[in-house]
Amino acid sequence: MSKNTDYPVTPAVRFLRTHQIDFEPYIYVYEEHGGTGQFAQLFGVDEHQVVKTIVLQNEAKKGLVVVMHGDKQISTRNLARDLGMKHIEPADPKQANKWTGYLVGGTTPFGMKTRLPVYVEKSIWDLEKVYINGGKRGFIIGVSPQALRALNPQDVQVAV
Repeated sequence: MSKNTDYPVTPAVRFLRTHQIDFEPYIYVYEEHGGTGQFAQLFGVDEHQVVKTIVLQNEAKKGLVVVMHGDKQISTRNLARDLGMKHIEPADPKQANKWTGYLVGGTTPFGMKTRLPVYVEKSIWDLEKVYINGGKRGFIIGVSPQALRALNPQDVQVAV
């Protein structure tokens, strides 16, 4: 478990503690539209290891989450095809907040208010460590990619 106690106790942190998942907190000044590149530059890590949590919705307005490398984008067309859906698009920020309980820029798959299906870009499992949002803007946690297994995710290969 993290020894530094100078970080916010978000629903994500409570989830990690409940599941006895070790994490390392990183606090920084959040910059609007700074994205994964801002954190990577500030902490000197490869942006490929900084993963983002994207909330999407299908044609039936059902939510889903994709965890993707920070330096990659999601092919929603390939994702829809792979999942047998007609159409997938980014969720409206208000709807994403309602589902997850997190603001855009502070979204994490850990401790979401509503249980949404989680999909992880397959190559993330090959990394030694990932940096993912901790549930608040300006708060990132470093974890083993295996921590994502607690979410019962499905693998996808939809990075472009």
